[in-house]
Amino acid sequence: MAKKDYYHILGIEKTAEDRDIKKAYKRLAMKYHPDRNQGDKKAESKFKEIKEAYEILINEEKRNAYDQYGHEAFENGNSGHSTHTTFTSSSDFGDIFGDVFGDIFGGSRAQRAKKGSDLCYTLELSLEEAVKGTIKEIKIPTLQKCQTCYGSGASAGTKPNACATCYGKGQIQTRKGFFTVQQSCPTCRGRGSVIHHPCSLCHGQGRIEARKTLSVTIPPGIDTNDRIRLNNEGEAGINKAPAGDLYVQIKVKKHPIFEREDNNLYCEVPINFTMAALGGEIEVPTLDGRVKLKIPSETQSGKLFRVRQKGVKSVQNRNQGDLLCRVVVETPVNLNEQQKNLLYELGNSFNGFRGEKNSPRSKRFFDGVKRFFDDLTR
Repeated sequence: MAKKDYYHILGIEKTAEDRDIKKAYKRLAMKYHPDRNQGDKKAESKFKEIKEAYEILINEEKRNAYDQYGHEAFENGNSGHSTHTTFTSSSDFGDIFGDVFGDIFGGSRAQRAKKGSDLCYTLELSLEEAVKGTIKEIKIPTLQKCQTCYGSGASAGTKPNACATCYGKGQIQTRKGFFTVQQSCPTCRGRGSVIHHPCSLCHGQGRIEARKTLSVTIPPGIDTNDRIRLNNEGEAGINKAPAGDLYVQIKVKKHPIFEREDNNLYCEVPINFTMAALGGEIEVPTLDGRVKLKIPSETQSGKLFRVRQKGVKSVQNRNQGDLLCRVVVETPVNLNEQQKNLLYELGNSFNGFRGEKNSPRSKRFFDGVKRFFDDLTR
């Protein structure tokens, strides 16, 4: 009698991944397990089929052979050993489902070593430091490997002993009817070992609280929310596992003159009424010193002037941004009588504030206002 297709037995596609195979096996094995079907020969036979299919398809080498040659790959001595095993005891059931549950839900049979946690440190920089780069020293609180026991947690001349409850696995299995539940060992708390003579400094933890000083190289062009990773500078691992990483989060402080947007710098430059009207030359600041900026005559408030390559060099491609200066025409204050009289004369020469020739924007605005109200009264 021809054997059934293994994929068909488990009800999965040929493209199924290991996780899908394990889920299908768990579901069917629970349904047809002999413990749940006492005296049912058909259920027992079905369970054997399911188990055989699972053992072939979960093994990469056997699955590849089955996909290529079918059942013939395991007949006439081709397999090297029989893959068919008979389920005879409930303890076998518990072992299988301990593995399946562990694989599906991310469990592990032992948790003897655990990588240390990653840490994050916020570092404030001035704009100048962020743009030009610098080296900063930081002090961080952390858990470091104990230098007395070198992370083992045991006092000098002793060593941890394998846990007698879980036999060093770190986890135990408990039967709940036809289920097998896998959980951390209550004796060793998942470590797989017990320390009878703990280290006097770390009290068996293998780690101690400490503050360490690190030197951090800040690359030129770094900006707020950029992060620098320092490998293995986080918390020490448990049971001699690797340390975590330290992430240095950058925050650039507000600057009194410049604002940064990507790789460009912006600043506001006040100019007086005469400079705006007649033009001239002024000095504007950059992060490298001062440069001269020519102001053309009849410059309006808010006009933006670009100074090439006086911004920030990109931390990625080293392209340099620009400095953009926004001029603001400042209304004169604290005028003396002579200055006021001069302005009165100047204002009269404009033929009022709606002067078409000297104030084109004012004329356009008030002409638009007039049209707006004329349209309302029609």
